[in-house]
Amino acid sequence: MIKFLKIFAVFLVLIGLGAFAPEAYTQDKKSQDRQVPNTREQVTLSYSPLVKQVSPAVVNIYTKRVVTRNVSPFGGDPFFEQFFGGGFRGLNRQQIESSLGTGLIVSSDGVLVTNAHVVKGAQEISVVLNDGREFDARVSLSDEKTDLAVLRVDTKADNLPVARLKPSESLEVGDIVLAIGNPFGVGQTVTSGIISARARSSLNINDFNFFIQTDAAINPGNSGGPLVAMDGGVIGLNTAIYSRSGGSLGIGFAIPSEMVQTVIAAEKSGATNAGAVRPWIGVHGQAVTRDIASSLGLDKASGVLVSSLHKASPARKAGLKIGDVITAINGRDIHDPAEMKFRLATVPLGDKADLDVVRREKKLTLRMEAMQPPEDPPRRAVTLQGGHPLNGATVGNLNPRVGVELGIESDREGVVVLETSRYNRLVQAGDIIIAINDDAIEDIKDLQKELEQAEAKGIFGIAIERDGQQRRIVIR
Repeated sequence: MIKFLKIFAVFLVLIGLGAFAPEAYTQDKKSQDRQVPNTREQVTLSYSPLVKQVSPAVVNIYTKRVVTRNVSPFGGDPFFEQFFGGGFRGLNRQQIESSLGTGLIVSSDGVLVTNAHVVKGAQEISVVLNDGREFDARVSLSDEKTDLAVLRVDTKADNLPVARLKPSESLEVGDIVLAIGNPFGVGQTVTSGIISARARSSLNINDFNFFIQTDAAINPGNSGGPLVAMDGGVIGLNTAIYSRSGGSLGIGFAIPSEMVQTVIAAEKSGATNAGAVRPWIGVHGQAVTRDIASSLGLDKASGVLVSSLHKASPARKAGLKIGDVITAINGRDIHDPAEMKFRLATVPLGDKADLDVVRREKKLTLRMEAMQPPEDPPRRAVTLQGGHPLNGATVGNLNPRVGVELGIESDREGVVVLETSRYNRLVQAGDIIIAINDDAIEDIKDLQKELEQAEAKGIFGIAIERDGQQRRIVIR
């Protein structure tokens, strides 16, 4: 019996070592690069060499800003404050507010990247390296549309350790990744996980909803830290988590390295804190559903069905038409409008972008110039004054550049509210003024003329478009 148990134990060890693995489980050379550990030696492998390679380029970021808070003399007591309708204003007091995050060094002369929300409003920024060195930093470019910021530090002639950015497209779902950051300010921390999904585009985290999802533990303070592949390449910057408690639930999101590269390039080209300018396509459309794919004779429900084209659209000049389905940009498949927006945003201005299109079951490739949104017609911003409901509002002619700045998804032309005063609650930035007293508004001159006539009558009927919905405001 003992002899049988020894033979059986040897048999199990051989199976564990793969000695009896059938040919059905053999893999080609490419797939062998990604294997599940199947021996004791492989299981006990360490990530330590990888961490030592990347962690010197990961910094802790500490910020300070002065905030003004209104302090009620009633201490927030609802019994007393009810007599003032909740509107009693007490004394303004200034307080210093601190926050923390993580950053990544991408150039030895002192260029770092992090999340824009980490340094937003900061008046003092300190970065601390893994070796204890500390530097003051300044924001060179803050791009809130992507939630990315570029910082610069004076290295005092020291060469800083640098991390290598790697295309996120080179990894697949299931690949192992590491997240490095400063969660809750406890110090540099490394967590491991896998890529849970790619191309997450329904999160509404920033203007370019396209993220890598990972189950590597990410917590407050990790923002701006790297998501690292097994060869030491950084494939993204950790930016957000899905959580009901504020802690990690294994659902974290990272901005792909392709977008990080575009923001770094924009900073080098002289972009200001107004944000990086990206290619504009002038196309609106919808994701191709199964029903749409069936009606158009498409093989699969993927791509963007073009529903409108701006008259100045570079895609229109390249030959794109309403009813076409855009299936890929520069050979990269797109599945919905969010992914189309992301793919185009990573194309350098002035370059050519290839659009793969299906038109009446025929496949075409159109070559489009990656151009910035034009300022045509000129915005001609004016701050309105007078005894009318738009008093104090700054308005301008709506053009593609203004539309991008305000996040307006519309091909409509006319006059748009650029900003309002704190005393004007009727309209808000992004509202398109369609008509005054039923007279259509086409430009700034039309608006000023109609407001003068309405002021003389004492009747104001203002039709606006907000978030694609029309509203009417009547004041007598």
